[in-house]
Amino acid sequence: MPRPRTHDPDIVLDATESLAVRSGPAAVTTRAVAAATGVSNGAIYHTFGSRAELLGRTWLRAAHRFLALQSELVDAALDGPDQQDGIDAVIAAAEAPVVFAEKFPTSSRLLLTVERDELLGDVPDAIATELADTDKVLVELLIRLSRHLWGRGDGRAVDVLTVCMVDLPTAILLRRNRIANPLAREQLRAAVRAVLEVGPPP
Repeated sequence: MPRPRTHDPDIVLDATESLAVRSGPAAVTTRAVAAATGVSNGAIYHTFGSRAELLGRTWLRAAHRFLALQSELVDAALDGPDQQDGIDAVIAAAEAPVVFAEKFPTSSRLLLTVERDELLGDVPDAIATELADTDKVLVELLIRLSRHLWGRGDGRAVDVLTVCMVDLPTAILLRRNRIANPLAREQLRAAVRAVLEVGPPP
């Protein structure tokens, strides 16, 4: 029978996340995580199986946190009294990195400043499947909003929302480290509205 867990896995994930953000992915070793948490090497291996799975689980937790928060923001905007045909929901989704950085600062830095391929490398098949599933969640949200706005979920319509929810936040907020800049946030809102006004091609 498997041994019972004697520690909270989130403590290990917190330490892994902090090490990766502070010192880079190479700094994340089982020994370093054990030293940071007081959890033994053996207990870490028992819970996560390998360093690759530990890193994968750390990334997945951050990604799940972000996607859940983004979905909550979209739902709140769609349910709000002032929603304008879904425009506010797209703006809320585009601004999700700002809210995420406020709520989960270390997870935010992991997702936004550490390259996924650099952190993860080769991962177990189960982790690879879950990583692919997180990508699908974002695509499903894009399709949902596209259908809400224009009654269509084809690639050209989804591409417009990808510009709004991925490309513009990256260019305006993230690449220039302006995620906490109120003016940048206003610029993002204006840019999203402008792109949505043009809309998708027929």
